[in-house]
Amino acid sequence: MRKHYTAAFKAKLVLELLKEEKTLAQLASEYQVHPNQLRQWRDMVLKEMASLFDKKSQTADLIAAHDQQVEELYAEIGRLSAQLSWLKKKSGLDPAAR
Repeated sequence: MRKHYTAAFKAKLVLELLKEEKTLAQLASEYQVHPNQLRQWRDMVLKEMASLFDKKSQTADLIAAHDQQVEELYAEIGRLSAQLSWLKKKSGLDPAAR
């Protein structure tokens, strides 16, 4: 059965590891986590750390994604409106067609 660790636990261990007060082996033994797992968490944190400070690109990506979604939704509304008016016209329910 695999162990599942909380994000807070992982952050705590990586922070302790980055302080370099104890060795990786000592921390792994103390918290009963495999040393390779600690290395993976540390590498992940170091890799993603720069992106935490890169707000401009994250914001630009979110805005672009939002604009794309709005465009798609407006296109869908247009298609549905056209279909609805066609169905009303063909079914005789359209008061303007009478």
